Amino acid sequence: MAFTLPDLPYAHDALASLGMSKETLEYHHDLHHKAYVDNGNKLIAGTEWESKSLEDIVKGTYQAGAVAQNGIFNNASQHWNHNLFWEVMGPGEDKKIPGTLEKALVEAFGSVAKFKEDFAAAGAGQFGSGWAWLVKDKDGALKVTKTENGVNPLCFGQTALLGCDVWEHSYYIDFRNKRPAYLTNFLDKLVNWEAVAARM
Repeated sequence: MAFTLPDLPYAHDALASLGMSKETLEYHHDLHHKAYVDNGNKLIAGTEWESKSLEDIVKGTYQAGAVAQNGIFNNASQHWNHNLFWEVMGPGEDKKIPGTLEKALVEAFGSVAKFKEDFAAAGAGQFGSGWAWLVKDKDGALKVTKTENGVNPLCFGQTALLGCDVWEHSYYIDFRNKRPAYLTNFLDKLVNWEAVAARM
């Protein structure tokens, strides 16, 4: 199935007052994400993956234990990752966590504050490029994980509830090399918790 670049669910400048500038979204969505879409379409053309769903391509081309993943996986997974990333952020100052999600976070981590601490630590501790995740594991438990490059929870049979891109192109315009500050801002100001709860 051909990849398509989705429109952002908000204007390019909608997150600027919350710490993600119009310039960042123009580069990140319009150029970086588009490159994954374009390159992915070229790579799957004429292959067995051309008619498969995005999720099937990600799961089917992931190579566990590989030092470097293949080109089809890298572009497909990053397309999937970014689709989720745009959806779990949103404008607006009131970012209250819905009761069902708050209860689940407290049960899993002891408190919302401890969840945020663990999530930020996972993202800050990911060496090089990658992602920090809140996932529902196969046993139903909520966990914080991190992955390298474009690897994502689909590869491990997990459900991604929240993902934060810690590739430098996601934060360098606004935060330079201060990845921990970017992660704190993401959790406190950018996350659309209603969208996260809906993924449960």
